[in-house]
Amino acid sequence: MGKTKWLPLIWVSLLTIVLLASLMVLERGRDYIGKQYFISDQFRMELDEFIEKAGPTVLNPLNPKEAKEQITVSQQEIEEHRNQYGSLADQIENIQMQYEDRIASAEGNEPFKSALIEERDAKIEDIRKNFSDDKHVEAKIRKEKEALIDTYMNELKNIREQVSGEYGYFAYSLENVNTGETFKRGELSNAIYKKEYDNNHGLLRVEAVSYSTNAGNEVAGIIGNQVQQFSGTIAIPKAAIDSMDYSHQYYEFKKTKYTIYAFILLGILALATILFKLKFNRNWFTGNKFSDWYNSIRIDWKAVLIFVNAMVAYAILINTMGVFLYNHYSMDWMNRILHFLFSIAFVGILIFQAVNIIGQYKNTEVLKNDLRNSFTFKLTIGIQDLFLNRSIGVQTLFLYAIAFAAGFGLLVVFMMPPAIIIYLPLFLFIALPAILILLNRAGYLNRIMKTAEQMAEGKLHQEIEIRGKSPLAQHAANLNKLREGVQSSISEQAKSERLKTELITNVSHDLRTPLTSIITYTDLLKNPDLTGEEREKYIEILDRKSQRLKTLIEDLFDVSKMASGNIELQKQRVDLTQLLQQALGEHEEEIMKSGLEFRNNIPDVPVVAYVDGQKWWRVLDNLIVNAIKYTLEGTRVYVTLRQNGSEAEFVVKNITKYELGENVDELFERFKRADTSRHTDGSGLGLAIAQSIVDLHGGRMKIDVDGDLFKVTVTIPVV
Repeated sequence: MGKTKWLPLIWVSLLTIVLLASLMVLERGRDYIGKQYFISDQFRMELDEFIEKAGPTVLNPLNPKEAKEQITVSQQEIEEHRNQYGSLADQIENIQMQYEDRIASAEGNEPFKSALIEERDAKIEDIRKNFSDDKHVEAKIRKEKEALIDTYMNELKNIREQVSGEYGYFAYSLENVNTGETFKRGELSNAIYKKEYDNNHGLLRVEAVSYSTNAGNEVAGIIGNQVQQFSGTIAIPKAAIDSMDYSHQYYEFKKTKYTIYAFILLGILALATILFKLKFNRNWFTGNKFSDWYNSIRIDWKAVLIFVNAMVAYAILINTMGVFLYNHYSMDWMNRILHFLFSIAFVGILIFQAVNIIGQYKNTEVLKNDLRNSFTFKLTIGIQDLFLNRSIGVQTLFLYAIAFAAGFGLLVVFMMPPAIIIYLPLFLFIALPAILILLNRAGYLNRIMKTAEQMAEGKLHQEIEIRGKSPLAQHAANLNKLREGVQSSISEQAKSERLKTELITNVSHDLRTPLTSIITYTDLLKNPDLTGEEREKYIEILDRKSQRLKTLIEDLFDVSKMASGNIELQKQRVDLTQLLQQALGEHEEEIMKSGLEFRNNIPDVPVVAYVDGQKWWRVLDNLIVNAIKYTLEGTRVYVTLRQNGSEAEFVVKNITKYELGENVDELFERFKRADTSRHTDGSGLGLAIAQSIVDLHGGRMKIDVDGDLFKVTVTIPVV
């Protein structure tokens, strides 16, 4: 019994050896089995690299002086260099713009300013010379090409050190077939590797310019890449094999090859043992508590676990193969043993899973029952709620299926087995929960649609619950905003009705008041007993009330035309500074009588805008009159005009004599006055008219109220 319990471990260990040997043959056999190091791809690459580096540094070096003498400059290159930054005018304008701000900022520092001007003029003169003198341009191009050759020669220093150091194990005896010049290094008599170059075996071709350098391609384009042919021998002396420079690569190849041979032999022996001596017994992996637990879990989880374990086992076997093939140091034996033990463990788990699945589902009834109890089947039943809205359900599942298939397909295409260790846990713990979240959101979507239907019926009392930050939650939030918007619209409609009522009341009041006075004093004038003094007094009142009535009617017509857009602007260039000064001068007498102190901040220079002068005068006049009427006695009024960038800004600030309340926007309403008792002579249309004129000009008008501080800001684009 004691020996029997070790049989499963021995059998799995033998199978692991067979699998490792098979992987080595499949993955690395082509490179090592039956191959010698000096005919391997690895060595061919080293030899090619040596020839590529030795050519331009030793065998066929570039003479920088001669190379510079070979430089030619074509007329096309001259034209391209000349026009690379545009035409003559464009380049001069660009230089002037570059120095304009710097020279302006250097005012007061004459030496620095003079240096900048001198530097600018020198560049402009150089540009002019580029366009007038081909030789001047040619010299520049030649200098650039010579600099490239110098850069290339500096880069060759590192390559030259590699040839003598890193590739010092190569010996050679080569003769230039064109010049007869001979190059020798090292001993060729006792060589472990030799390669002959002659007319029969092919001559060695060596280029003068190395493309492995940064400047190599450009230098080859300047002077061409001269090729020389050599005959002779390149060899590796036997003594170099034992040198520190080369022995590692040579012996690594041999050790890797012999390791593969050893595993092939072990694999054959292990396979023979499994087939003929230690035959497989399924009872090793069944009838214990682990198999009972495994058989009890759902079938879809079994499929996932066996797939995950198969991928992990494959990745670990590949890694173990690499450890045995490429780490040949004695200190790595513990690492190899650990990798081999991990491989045995995961191969054993995979065999355990396969044996139990096959044994359990030989009975088709058990298979059908497990399929009915699977997580996938129950998930399918749960999808019924998703299809309360069939279109959204199908689209959602389809999109998620495409996304998952794309991700899995990408994994297959790139075939990176070690990445499966990361991918599969991500699938289990991210993608799978995402499916559950999707189902939950589908139900949430149906709830949203039900509430939206109630909203459509006019039932706005219920708000949609917002869950998380998903697109559906955002959709719910938008529907809530829509609900709030409808409620706000209803509120605005009620407000509009209130304002309409107030408008009718205010219009009736403001028109009736002067009209009543006119009727009353007209009746009084009919009295023949009136004295001349009384008659003149009544006529004066009639005239004032008539003018008041005329002003109200004209303002009402103006607002109506502006609101309907039925008005034409006669725009022209207007100096806003002069216009404001005239408007203030027009009301100078009223300002003096009001007892208010006007503080005017008006620029000395013109501020020009493209406006209808008459209409813009109306804006300034209305705002100044508004300030005179509604400013608290004995306080200051601040009037400011300034230019901010591309806009002119006109500001009026004052302390109001009446409480304004919180709703500033209503001050723009027609017949809306700060004097709610309507004791002043204002029509209530001043700000509304000003706002309409500003809007017609593409400007902005803003009112700010902070307690009793009233501020109007008007902005308009300037020319």
